[in-house]
Amino acid sequence: MSGRTLVTGIGVAAPTGLGVEDFWAATRIGKNAIGPVTRFDASAHPSRLAGEIHGFEPGEHLPGRLVPQTDRVTQLALVATDCAFEDAGLTPGDLHPCDMGVVTAAGSGGLEFGENELRKLWSQGPKHVSAYLTFAWFYAVNTGQIAVRNDLRGPTGVLVGDQAGGLDALAQARRRLRKGSRLIATGGFDASICPLGWAAHLAGGSLSTSDEPERAYLPFDGAASGYVPGEGGALIILEDEESAAARGAREAYAEFAGYGATLDPRPGSGREPGLRRAALAALADAGCHPAEVDVVFADGAGVPRLDREEAEAITAVFGPFGVPVTAPKTTTGRIGAGGAPVDVVSAVLAMREGLIPPTTNVEPSPAYDIDLVAVRPRTASVRTALVLARGRGGFNSAVVLRALD
Repeated sequence: MSGRTLVTGIGVAAPTGLGVEDFWAATRIGKNAIGPVTRFDASAHPSRLAGEIHGFEPGEHLPGRLVPQTDRVTQLALVATDCAFEDAGLTPGDLHPCDMGVVTAAGSGGLEFGENELRKLWSQGPKHVSAYLTFAWFYAVNTGQIAVRNDLRGPTGVLVGDQAGGLDALAQARRRLRKGSRLIATGGFDASICPLGWAAHLAGGSLSTSDEPERAYLPFDGAASGYVPGEGGALIILEDEESAAARGAREAYAEFAGYGATLDPRPGSGREPGLRRAALAALADAGCHPAEVDVVFADGAGVPRLDREEAEAITAVFGPFGVPVTAPKTTTGRIGAGGAPVDVVSAVLAMREGLIPPTTNVEPSPAYDIDLVAVRPRTASVRTALVLARGRGGFNSAVVLRALD
């Protein structure tokens, strides 16, 4: 198929809200959801803050038989998927199962499930380990469970690239649409707020050690000293324009117009990071001039070196203070593979309302020549948005979203 790729449905599970409306009500005003870790005792660790989803009871949303088979990350993914399909106005029989597929991004799989079962293995023996461990921990488990629950028999896949992986999954979904599929459910999720996941975060060396929820995660701030982990993600329904029209789809949110990806050069090479080239590639793919972009949703690492690299890339593309920039993930923490899809949801909702959500708690550093939307939201006509994402290991991805006439 050769028509435009449209965003026709969205579902989100984030610390700031379970469901699109609750999420946007908090995001649009910059309501902070970062606080002390409650999912395990983190008191002995140097980092003790996270963006957690509170009040989520999987049994209230999913069949009872499914709950013991799945990790928290999969439960969140399934609930967000249900919301996205409902939002897209899809009912059984609208499309043949073989015309629909699913591509997700993951960073750690069902880490908490795996940790719990390994603890049983060590303390009680192999007979006490759940048979569901064979798939519940796996990176591709969200893709598989979404496909089974929603009878999606078309192309499937999973990508692993940290924050950048969430945009890569959307791009792979678009490729599948161009090869003939009619609908792809896509996005990304992570939920690694457990002892094993925390050890992995700490080993990376970039966690904030602040105990002040309002001053712990501060991208583009002179006091930036690391990131705060979050959990959740978003599921996005992408459809070919002609196919969506044929099934009588509701009004779409936006067009997935462009994508670009690069890999940073090896450390010490003296060459610039690849984020600028990824942004330019996405703009070129969309046939979009930088002057047309109304807002950039930044990766917002919260690490001074990485913030400087991203600010320099944005300035190189748009000029000093050339475009509004925001990083609403300061209210949720970095969600890994789920972070960039959540930013995509924020971008299409910003288009819907004409409002750029703020980068909460941040005092923009004068060292960066970017127009950071901080403290409070900004009213604006948002017709074109650029979403940036970077991943550990040098991955860079960028997506252009365009409003529909």
